[in-house]
Amino acid sequence: MQQVLRILKPEEYFIEEEPYYESVGDEIAVFEAAYRNGLPVLLKGPTGCGKTRFMEHMAWRLKRALITVSCHDDLTASDLVGRFLVKGGETIWVDGPLARAVRAGGICYLDEIVEARKDTTVVIHPLADDRRVLPMEKAGELLAAPDDFCLAISYNPGYQSVLKDLKQSTRQRFVALEFDYPEAGLEQRILEKETGVAPEQARRLVKFAHMTRNLKGQGLDEGASTRLLVHAAKLIVSGVAPVTACRSAIAQALTDDADMLAAVYELSASLF
Repeated sequence: MQQVLRILKPEEYFIEEEPYYESVGDEIAVFEAAYRNGLPVLLKGPTGCGKTRFMEHMAWRLKRALITVSCHDDLTASDLVGRFLVKGGETIWVDGPLARAVRAGGICYLDEIVEARKDTTVVIHPLADDRRVLPMEKAGELLAAPDDFCLAISYNPGYQSVLKDLKQSTRQRFVALEFDYPEAGLEQRILEKETGVAPEQARRLVKFAHMTRNLKGQGLDEGASTRLLVHAAKLIVSGVAPVTACRSAIAQALTDDADMLAAVYELSASLF
């Protein structure tokens, strides 16, 4: 059976309904100001703290198509920009997600940019400075970004290393926004709004999360994220016992180390 190549159109990336997002500072105002001035934006913060949800909210707020790319070690410049493909006996050029976002005047969000190869991230440099152009060397085209195009990238500083660090030549092209987990009251409200979990259960989940975050660097690479709390709360609302929900949605997701798992299990058992 012949595989059919389907390319999503930019209009298919529009977010029709407002994504729920609670502002924790002036990040919305800063992003909007950067967008109006054609400045690219860098989001940095721990896993599951709301960076992607923020981007979805801003795309809805600005009424722009949002094209997200999850970066990885094998991501090439051609994956972003485009390549020639053979279709029906003909060789045709197919835009990559970055080129599609530029042509449509949308938002291109490169998630976890430090996971991409260094020679791949260089391709965004002309888009991220005053030139605002995307060289498409294989197609023989220089694509100029319209005023409503926006480039955004993200990464987790907690996972930085010599091999996976954001180069200064890249970093200093961006307006940076720092994200972190919400304060306890706000995080509880997020859980209640997102999942419908009872306030007391939400309060205990947030307290449990703070306990695990205190273990960061003492056996855990990361504590429980807001995303994991949402997962646990959804299980609880569906009838799963809180201790079991914490074990499956949080503890097992944080570590495989038997001693750390036992410690995290004890923390959850002390609250539920």
